[in-house]
Amino acid sequence: MSEGLADIEAEQIVTNYDEVVDSFDALNLKEPLLRGIFAHGFETPSSIQQRAILPVIKKHDVLAQSQSGTGKTATFSIATLQNIDTNIKATQALILAPTRELALQIQKVVLALGDFLKVNCHACIGGTNIQEDIQMLREGAQVIVGTPGRVLDMITRRHLRTDKIKMFVLDEADEMLSRGFKSQIYDIFQNLPTDIQVVLLSATMPSSVLEVTTKFMRDPIRILVKKDELTLEGIKQFYIDVGEEQFKIDVLIDLYETITVTQAVIFCNTRRKVEYVQQALTEKDFTVSAMHGDMDQAQRDTIMQEFRTGSTRILISTDLLARGIDVQQVSLVINFDLPTNQENYIHRIGRGGRFGRKGVAINFVTSEDIDAMREIEMFYSTQIEEMPMNIADLI
Repeated sequence: MSEGLADIEAEQIVTNYDEVVDSFDALNLKEPLLRGIFAHGFETPSSIQQRAILPVIKKHDVLAQSQSGTGKTATFSIATLQNIDTNIKATQALILAPTRELALQIQKVVLALGDFLKVNCHACIGGTNIQEDIQMLREGAQVIVGTPGRVLDMITRRHLRTDKIKMFVLDEADEMLSRGFKSQIYDIFQNLPTDIQVVLLSATMPSSVLEVTTKFMRDPIRILVKKDELTLEGIKQFYIDVGEEQFKIDVLIDLYETITVTQAVIFCNTRRKVEYVQQALTEKDFTVSAMHGDMDQAQRDTIMQEFRTGSTRILISTDLLARGIDVQQVSLVINFDLPTNQENYIHRIGRGGRFGRKGVAINFVTSEDIDAMREIEMFYSTQIEEMPMNIADLI
């Protein structure tokens, strides 16, 4: 078991591992997995991915403190896919999350990254058909992503066989333990092989998480990615008070007449808004592309290709684009709508300053959005200033 962690103050969890791998190619991954990573739109590993994927692949117990928005889901998904044997039709990795939504999101990432591996990943969550779970488990789902209650139920009823499980991942451990899943997690752990590898991810390190690490983990590698390391460095953030929703289009058109940018991404919260903005800009003779989740993959690939090659300079998108796609030339991101989910803010505006490049983000804010914008500032310990008149000089 890990030594001394119980005696460490939560704020004093320090990194004890400093190897950094700065490209996916350098991780020596299976070729179909590497194809899946690049097909998913990832180009360069994020800070947590550069540090944590390798020790997990090497089968160390790993404790990673990392905020949402750092690429942690892909971190453990890539390592899991590297380590499972797709020829064995049995559960080899168990990933627990605090909510059904997060479990489904993780499943989606595992399936996308593992597309060329033909991996079988099933979400075992409450509120769904138990017979379907039983059937998928019988067929030998290699990766199970689930919520503690349903997973424990499946283990107790002996539908989920644990003898081949070699990796146990707890995502958002602080959130999970604060929701009162502690006894279920302990019960699940008791049913796992004694030599299981444990990977634990948590944004904070309260005593409940440290207690789990001392009970479950053997000499864990500790990796800490600070929030202020994450993200917004190099990106100037501004807001424009547009007053009412209806004035946003006029402001956008004015903005485009005063600035010439290499390329820009405009984010909207809904498909309908994307189409509305696209139509309004097209009527003003701007050449724009638009992308949203109702398009099939071939359409999205074509649009991304047009944008990457510069044949269109403006891309209007929902949050579909906000994760994992790195367009080198983007220097301006406009949030036509503030994201409904704070964590998407960093994914969106990170388009404009990936890993140290400079960029500008402009947020359109109505009188109803002011509080949400202040919450984003607090969440990221950042400042969003009113846009100055000389914006063209800053881009």
